[in-house]
Amino acid sequence: MASIRKRTWTTAKGEKRIAWAVDFTDASGNRERRQFATKREADAFRVEIEGQLRAGTFRPEAAKVTVKEAADLYLDYCEGRMKRGERMSRHNLAVYQGHIWNYIATDPARHEKGKRNPKLIAFDGGIGGLKLAQLTVSKVSDFRDRLRDAGVSVPTTRKILATLRLILEHAVLNDLLAVNVAKRIRVIGRRDEGSKKIVAPTKDAVRRLIEVADADFRVVVIFASATGLRAGELHALRWRHLDLAGGEVTVETRVDAYGEEDAPKTAAGVRKVPLGAAVIAALKAWKVRSKRSKDDDLVFPNRRGWFQDHGGMVKRKFNPLFDKLAELHKEDPTKHPPAPERFNWHALRHFAVSLWIEAGLAPKTIQTFAGHSSLQVTMDRYGHLFRSEDHKRVMDAIGKELFK
Repeated sequence: MASIRKRTWTTAKGEKRIAWAVDFTDASGNRERRQFATKREADAFRVEIEGQLRAGTFRPEAAKVTVKEAADLYLDYCEGRMKRGERMSRHNLAVYQGHIWNYIATDPARHEKGKRNPKLIAFDGGIGGLKLAQLTVSKVSDFRDRLRDAGVSVPTTRKILATLRLILEHAVLNDLLAVNVAKRIRVIGRRDEGSKKIVAPTKDAVRRLIEVADADFRVVVIFASATGLRAGELHALRWRHLDLAGGEVTVETRVDAYGEEDAPKTAAGVRKVPLGAAVIAALKAWKVRSKRSKDDDLVFPNRRGWFQDHGGMVKRKFNPLFDKLAELHKEDPTKHPPAPERFNWHALRHFAVSLWIEAGLAPKTIQTFAGHSSLQVTMDRYGHLFRSEDHKRVMDAIGKELFK
């Protein structure tokens, strides 16, 4: 099916050259040729190409298109989806671009004009120059190992490989490639390198932050601490999503960092979360004094009535609460305890989930209220917070039976 022949020639400078050519005919009857520097490389390609021809998986374009070109085609596809509103946000596109330009098909020039993120790990082991036909499971595995050797974390490496899988899957769908060789590549970290156990803020810490917040921002902190809504869900919340008489909030929208509103990322993100009496009272009072309280108005807007900039809100409103508590302690240590250790805004979501667990809600109910895609996500993140007296009773019974 394929043959190898030795080629020799003399250059214009009189230098002798030797190469090994592999000639073969594809399923459509087209003659193809690939040239290699050594007989060993040529023979390895011959074996591979004969296997592809027998299996019907040979794609001639795979020898012409590079991984970078395939990545560019995928980004064009994503941009088209974004413009058409087909479940592709600008944030999603930016994440894929970051994975591609910083790791998969590295583009150092991208950082020359802009300010480089100091947290970004410099990486020059990308695979953008490889032809799709050269990409094997072994080479993807080597790419994974280079990422880890460079100090890229296990979660980030997994995300980068997930983007590579999407690129190659898109190439398969466009007949540029027959097999997605990145599909079964796993990333295994050290036992102590997995997801860290979530530690929620204490009740005392959250209570003290609420106490020193101004009247308007206090409502925002109370609501976030009780409902566990993600920041994007909270900022997209409109009064029509609140049923203050029935005591629940419907989550069906979110806004991203670019101010673009969309549905939650997963079907589980669309949900209803019950509201307690204290939260309802705070919301009713806020609605009375709010300048914007129509059904389609945002519940927590900026001064212009549009989406609140989350980073700005945290910087101007949330972080200063810790400073205020620290100042109070400095003024009178006997009356005011030290400020709690700082935590980020997302920790309020963890706090809400920890309250639900402490209250004894079933794991499946907590999954629903939190909007997790699966029960496994809930248990992976919060399983260590579940406590049961049944556990203690079982251990006591075992002890009595064995150690009388």
